Amino acid sequence: MDDVSQSAGTPGQAVSELGGAPPSATSVEAKGIQHISDGERWGRPSGLFWLWAGAVWNVEYVVYGTLLVVVFGLSFAQSVLVILLGNVFYLLTGFASLQGPLAGTTTFAISRAPFGPNGNRAPSVFNWATQVGFEIEGIALVVLAGVALAAKAGISAGDGLKVALLIGAVLIQACLPLIGHAAMLRVLRWLSYPFIVLFVIMAIITASKVNLQSVPHGAGWGAVMVGLALVISAGGLGWTENANDYSRYLPATSSKRDIVLSVALGAGIPSVLLEVLGAAVATAVAGSAAAFGIISVNGLVAVFPGWFVVPYLIVAIVQLFAINSMDLYSSGVTLQSIGLHLKRYQCVLIDCVVAGAFAAYAIFSSRFSQLLADFLLFIIVWVGPWCAIYLVDYLLRRGRYDNDALLNETGGRYYRNGGIHWPAIIAQAVGMVAAALWLNAYSPYVSPLSSRIGGSDFSVFAGLFFGGVTYYLLARRRVRAEASTTPQSVVAQP
Repeated sequence: MDDVSQSAGTPGQAVSELGGAPPSATSVEAKGIQHISDGERWGRPSGLFWLWAGAVWNVEYVVYGTLLVVVFGLSFAQSVLVILLGNVFYLLTGFASLQGPLAGTTTFAISRAPFGPNGNRAPSVFNWATQVGFEIEGIALVVLAGVALAAKAGISAGDGLKVALLIGAVLIQACLPLIGHAAMLRVLRWLSYPFIVLFVIMAIITASKVNLQSVPHGAGWGAVMVGLALVISAGGLGWTENANDYSRYLPATSSKRDIVLSVALGAGIPSVLLEVLGAAVATAVAGSAAAFGIISVNGLVAVFPGWFVVPYLIVAIVQLFAINSMDLYSSGVTLQSIGLHLKRYQCVLIDCVVAGAFAAYAIFSSRFSQLLADFLLFIIVWVGPWCAIYLVDYLLRRGRYDNDALLNETGGRYYRNGGIHWPAIIAQAVGMVAAALWLNAYSPYVSPLSSRIGGSDFSVFAGLFFGGVTYYLLARRRVRAEASTTPQSVVAQP
């Protein structure tokens, strides 16, 4: 089993409860989904706060806020309400971070407990596609920002420049994920500081241009629910699949309360602020032909003074690489969970190539904003049920995991019927059908219930409820029995 490269540490470095010093930012992480032993647990819950804050202090979330006004027609007041309610779901990301310290492995290796090693391949493929989708979004936004930056320098934005920027973006985004967890934890914290400064300047500039009455009557309740689904998907629910990839280096005795609050607040606070800013920026151009152009990094410069455009674009590009690093890291370890026997760095390189190819299509497409909105809505169909099953399983087994069995693809406690735990498969299917029946991803797909009930979208809640309840009813006896025979060497603190 590979080990994580460890440095001796420098004076003043924090030491975890188990005495392990954190590796240096340049130490290459050799492990993928392999179990993290107690001696390698150097993390602290507070580190998760800054990891998530560093990722979410990002211009992508400004773009999500603009979508509410420009695409869904919400008023500023409606947008703020949707943003506040939707970001409460970062608590799900917090609860989905509790399993890593106990099991010592990644999210979709732990997902083998409810689904079985073979049954887990399907949700792992869904997650891999989702992570790559977010990588595509990030690369496309980097290229668009690069084009805008080149235009400020008087360079024509031809196809050749876009291709060069695309290749450069793909190569740069691979750096942090290739180095690994320790580097990402530190770099994302450092990068949060300049973007906080950038946010303050953007907020001051925007305050003088906001037109809160630009959408005076707002949208109907159906559109409001669609907007809420998008915020939840892009935020708390959409990050649950990554959560334990970053909490697994915490000691098993770490406070569960501190983990949940660190993750939920670290991600939720910047998400709320940036999305509200995005909605405010959108009101400055809502109703005009420029409105749809604003739904990109370079489109946002339309409301900024000339002196601010260049520093804004530079920081935005750097920060987009930061959030893409988290997606790329998680997509790599998810490939391993599918059962591909590849090194972590090989998975990262594969994902870079795939994301780059599809990003080229997004960049040259005239439907970028609609493609982005559709993607964020459609991932709800699988993520909601999976998240509910994952969390219900954790509660049923009281956080007890057989570490060896999680990494055993041919036998062990979780192999069950040919490597498939059918209650989870059935619950996932039921939840996905329920979510699809109440999804409004206008215009490519409007579900039967949405079309009959005012264009509403309750896909998030339908998927979570029916997926979770079905799994509980079908699996509660067996999972509790498994838990009763699973050794628990360490009891987590409340």
